[in-house]
Amino acid sequence: AFRVTDLKREVLERLAVLERRMEIEGLKAIDIDKCKTELKNLRDEMETKSSRLNCPCRFYYTEDAKKLNPRRDVPTYPKYTLSTETIEALKKPTFNVWHWEHNEMLSCLEFMYHDLGLVQEFNMNPITLKRWLLCVQENYRTNPFHNFRHCFCVTQMMYGMIHLCSLQEKMNKIELGVLMTSAVCHDLDHPGYNNTYQINAHTELAIRYNDMSPLENHHCAVAFQILAQPENNIFSNITPELFKQIRQSIIRLILATDMAKHGEILEAFKQVLPNFDFCNEEHVKTLQMVLIKCCDISNEVRPTKVAEPWVDCLLEEYFMQSDREKSEGLPVTPFMDRDKVTKPKAQIGFIKFVLLPMFESVMKKRLWFRLYEKPGIITKNSWKLKKR
Repeated sequence: AFRVTDLKREVLERLAVLERRMEIEGLKAIDIDKCKTELKNLRDEMETKSSRLNCPCRFYYTEDAKKLNPRRDVPTYPKYTLSTETIEALKKPTFNVWHWEHNEMLSCLEFMYHDLGLVQEFNMNPITLKRWLLCVQENYRTNPFHNFRHCFCVTQMMYGMIHLCSLQEKMNKIELGVLMTSAVCHDLDHPGYNNTYQINAHTELAIRYNDMSPLENHHCAVAFQILAQPENNIFSNITPELFKQIRQSIIRLILATDMAKHGEILEAFKQVLPNFDFCNEEHVKTLQMVLIKCCDISNEVRPTKVAEPWVDCLLEEYFMQSDREKSEGLPVTPFMDRDKVTKPKAQIGFIKFVLLPMFESVMKKRLWFRLYEKPGIITKNSWKLKKR
């Protein structure tokens, strides 16, 4: 009887322990379910706030949702017949980019690819070229400055420099195609806030690219997300080896537009300038980086009536960033502070220390080309005159 009583007591004690354990585990399960629900709600809220392009990656900003999904229909923007005057104007820095609507700019870009022989060289389907240009246009945001008009402005300047410097005679069509395509794609999906903001605010882009040229890396990624779609792939008819070469070159040029690398690239160009050789692949790569940088900052080499509105657009975007930095308690970028920056002061500093040294270097190279190709034609006095 005593043994039965002891056994019953032992069983009851074990049962109590098991019940307490079940109760604890049950509470844990409830907490886990609660956490899962909270995480799901948080994830849904974040996706709602950060919903961007309809593609695998998610971006930090929410304005003006764009579409990366391909267009399988035939693009419907009107076909414009460019006049002889327009074609000639496109080749010059005096071209007024403010007189053109988006559809007209798309037609001009399309014409440039045909005129340079790129459509034939890469065996592009003309409809695919139209789709690609439309998709690119749709993935530029409506920022005050970094928008599709800026993209067109940079590309038109690149087209103009190719003609002004007779680069068709010195570079092959693959190199020209890389220059033009890099210019078209160089600011894709720019959010309107520069790398300094991205890094200081610890945005998703800065985290993804480890604070190393986050915007430029993002522009490259979006460019090749577009090209990854068969309907938009203007390079679908070339060999994988050539596409790999073109991809590496485009990435190199777009990354070169990071102003943090300005001094380094300019110095590298100055080093090769005295012995520049178009047969030297590294020399050509350096020149390509300098050319896209020149085109990216080329507004001030245009006529005043064309350049002046760009200054206002850029300052508006700068002030938007400084206001946001102040509201979020971040360091305020000095040249963007609306309380300290004036239009004349900003322009003088930029033109004197950034724009002039870059364009002077390219101009020296251009004059050297002329002297080299026609020895004895350019005298000392005419050299000074042309340089001036």
